[in-house]
Amino acid sequence: MNELTITTCQGQAIAPHLQALARLRIRVFRDFPYLYDGDLSYEAEYLGRYADNPASLFVLAFDGDTLVGAATGQPLADEVDEFRRPFEANGISPKRVFYYGESVLLHDYRGRGVGKRFMAAREAHTLHQGFDIAAFCAVERPSGHPLEPTGYRPLHDFWNAQGYQRHGELATTFAWKDIGEADETHKTMVFWLKNLG
Repeated sequence: MNELTITTCQGQAIAPHLQALARLRIRVFRDFPYLYDGDLSYEAEYLGRYADNPASLFVLAFDGDTLVGAATGQPLADEVDEFRRPFEANGISPKRVFYYGESVLLHDYRGRGVGKRFMAAREAHTLHQGFDIAAFCAVERPSGHPLEPTGYRPLHDFWNAQGYQRHGELATTFAWKDIGEADETHKTMVFWLKNLG
């Protein structure tokens, strides 16, 4: 494996990499706990919202010319209702919050500090844009899920070590189609926050 190159861009500057990012998201999110049965047309629409937002951020990890990891974000105020609503219901203005869309990295590149670099780049952007709260949400599958791999460990320890705390009161549901399922179903998503003020 080569030394990875980490770069950042905003808004439409992501255009040359959108298809590769869509494929990467589908590949990584097939794994537990997301079990996402990806769809390129949905990916184009989803990533298009970030590309159309000049305040968005894309952090990209390349091995040579191959995209092997990415992390994204945009102001929570520009996100869908499902993600804004828990904050509004708990008296937190979405205008204070920069939302991390995802962090995806192929298995072979994990354990090399890329996740920390993704977090650091997004936090720097969050502060530069004038937000004082960074947030992301993670799916929570029921205990004993039949597709949970043996020895599976969630990323909670890593997120805690980076200064993020789980906020069970900030929960939402979001629908997608699981691998092997015919229809979309709603999953519980819980937010993790870090106060950068």
